Amino acid sequence: MTKIISRKILAKNSTLKETAQILNTIQELLSSQKLAVLGTQDRGQPWGSLVAFVSTPDLKHLTFATPRSTRKYDYLAKDSRVSMVIDNRENLARDFHAAMAVTAIGQAAEIESQEAQALTELYLDKHPYLKNFLASPSCALVKIRVKKYSLVRRFQEVMEVYLE
Repeated sequence: MTKIISRKILAKNSTLKETAQILNTIQELLSSQKLAVLGTQDRGQPWGSLVAFVSTPDLKHLTFATPRSTRKYDYLAKDSRVSMVIDNRENLARDFHAAMAVTAIGQAAEIESQEAQALTELYLDKHPYLKNFLASPSCALVKIRVKKYSLVRRFQEVMEVYLE
């Protein structure tokens, strides 16, 4: 069940139309951006990593690739709780009013073989230039099962979408 909470208008129960509009905004942002910052942690110390990502059409999963020898992969193996921040800023003054960002909160795991083909195709549709990187035996394709999205726009308007 999807539940929307908007801190700006303090509505606990959004209408189906409002939910659809917010999910559409999130989908448009995720589709338009190629890079995100993955947040992991190690013994309470946060760590951010820039990753190329893709979202599934239903927004329930985000996928990225990483070599198994990286710090982020090691941290994910120890604690699967992650965040991913995607934004559309251009580093211009207008960003303070026009930019938006979404933070996805969820659990990450390396993709099992039965899922790999479909998610590999989805990932390579968005990032065809990473085909050789993804084909490397040392590369892992990781899927985040999103529990919540937090959308911030117009500098202070915050809406949370719970997917579980």
